[in-house]
Amino acid sequence: MTTTSQTERPRLKFPSAAYQFMWQALQYTQKRLRRPAPQDPDDQDAHISGRELLEGIRLFAREQFGLLAIAVFRQWGVHTTEDFGRIVFEMVERGEMSKTDRDRLSDFCDVYEFDEVFDRDYRVETRRLRAR
Repeated sequence: MTTTSQTERPRLKFPSAAYQFMWQALQYTQKRLRRPAPQDPDDQDAHISGRELLEGIRLFAREQFGLLAIAVFRQWGVHTTEDFGRIVFEMVERGEMSKTDRDRLSDFCDVYEFDEVFDRDYRVETRRLRAR
């Protein structure tokens, strides 16, 4: 295997911010679910399923972006949960994430609608506002 130069690297399908967000969302989800950092690619104790990761993405995005989450995702070209799966599988191909033999892109298909979870179901946490 050889190293590739900057010009030989495959073009990313999404902006680099989307991949950075995905890495942060994975770490957020691992911490939230109290999963250990993986010791090797087959470490089942550390595994996060596609649905678990999508729930972590939903929560992390609401914390990070609030009501702007949909706008941020649209800016990145992310319109569906399947797009998050595409990001994950690109990161797997580049060796930045690992997967099990059971993980599939279809695990990310039609899990939730962005308008529903990032807009209609959004609730402002007023307890924290009152405490200030």
